[in-house]
Amino acid sequence: MTAAALAGIAFVLILSVLVGTVRPRRYTSVQEFYVAARAVRPWWNGAAIGSEFTSAAACLGLAGLIATHGASMLWYPVGAAAGFVVMLALVVAPLRRSGTYTLPDFAQWRLASSLLRRFTTCIVLAIGLVYLVAQLHAAGLVLKLLTGLPPWAGWLAVAGATVLVAAVGGMGSATSVQATQFWLKLVVFTGVGLVLWFAWAYGGTPDVSGFARPYSGESLAGAGDPSLAGVLTVLLACALGTMGLPHVVVRVYANPTGGSARRSIVATQVLLAGFFLVPPLYGILGHVYVPDGQVDEIVLLLPARMLPGPLGDLLTGLLAAGAFAAFLATSCGVLVAVAGAVSSCVSRPGVGTFRASLGVVVVAALGLTWLSTPGSSVLLVLVGFSLSAATFCPLLVLGLWWRRLTDAGVFAGFVVGGGLTLVAVVGEAAGVKLGLAGQYPAAFVVPLAFAVMVAISLVTPGRVPSGVDRMMARMHLPEDSAGPGIDRSSPPVDRSPS
Repeated sequence: MTAAALAGIAFVLILSVLVGTVRPRRYTSVQEFYVAARAVRPWWNGAAIGSEFTSAAACLGLAGLIATHGASMLWYPVGAAAGFVVMLALVVAPLRRSGTYTLPDFAQWRLASSLLRRFTTCIVLAIGLVYLVAQLHAAGLVLKLLTGLPPWAGWLAVAGATVLVAAVGGMGSATSVQATQFWLKLVVFTGVGLVLWFAWAYGGTPDVSGFARPYSGESLAGAGDPSLAGVLTVLLACALGTMGLPHVVVRVYANPTGGSARRSIVATQVLLAGFFLVPPLYGILGHVYVPDGQVDEIVLLLPARMLPGPLGDLLTGLLAAGAFAAFLATSCGVLVAVAGAVSSCVSRPGVGTFRASLGVVVVAALGLTWLSTPGSSVLLVLVGFSLSAATFCPLLVLGLWWRRLTDAGVFAGFVVGGGLTLVAVVGEAAGVKLGLAGQYPAAFVVPLAFAVMVAISLVTPGRVPSGVDRMMARMHLPEDSAGPGIDRSSPPVDRSPS
């Protein structure tokens, strides 16, 4: 098993570096470096977005939750599907027309506040670090479980390959790596799953009655809670949090036009619909053959339990390759998006600043991984979704569709939404019982964040930006209504102080 796992992991690392660094595209401006010159085809971009979304949580954690908690966990992928529908209906077209490349760019452009830009960058960084820590912990777990090597070796392998790819070619290199890895993950997890399924079906099918284990109470932001309230909380967080994930939002600009950006989201939905047919298969088999496994370990332990010997080792090596493809794809997307947001906040943004930001973000992620204890990847990722739903969802929906939004309202909404989400998550993780609001934060915090943004905006009408009518027209008029010589996808960003 050790040799096959190491070979699979090494193959993915080398493939990623080669795809991302050999003959990278040359860009004529920093903006093109950030968004791959807006030249990515819809299906290629859709595969890259799907690859970012099928992270450690989707490839390992979801199947583990299905194995341990039963059929109620099958609803989790519906949250992702709903999130992209909401994003397609409310966000993609007007945000693409605004021409702002990152969430901090949008906050400053729409609300004329450089202070709000910096605050938004801090939230982007927090969400990005949560995602990166989840991927690094999962990489360490896989490497230790299958090879016996220390977890930090997995952290460094993923971090090193990700930084190298992102630094060489920015969004363009990351997109190539992610799209390639999506198809690799789909083929590996589907192929191995079918082999295991046939081995189960023709090997004397064991009894699968009593499918779910009793709920242990281990939950963050509703993740892992099989009750109706827990499942609905996760669905709400995913449906409203998807639009604010930094690595998903930036993809709107990787296409040449708004129409192709919308087609990218549709392509993502189609590809994810195919991929999410696979975790239930592993979940059922995991319940039967690995009843004692931890959530993120169940998928990886299946081949050796079902087919001990060389064939099981080979299948384990393939799954290790697929798992590391998931870690690298998500880490690349998150790192490029977060580093782009951080670097664009400095006075002279450029490729050198972007690369320096990559290093700072990765070092911070490694430090947090070292200081924190490993947990289920699904739990950590749902924290990121919940934080996004409570902060960026209200900003985008109100900022794109309501002209009376003010920077004061957004500040207040961020403090209430982000603050209460963190209090709930940290309290539950520390064992402090905060009642229903602590167990199911999204259901309570997201409506409150919307209400606070609206209320504070209404009592601060003097802070509505003077050019709001022009901004709303820019976001909602068709792209072909722009005058000649105007590039609707790259307006200048006003960095004047608020």
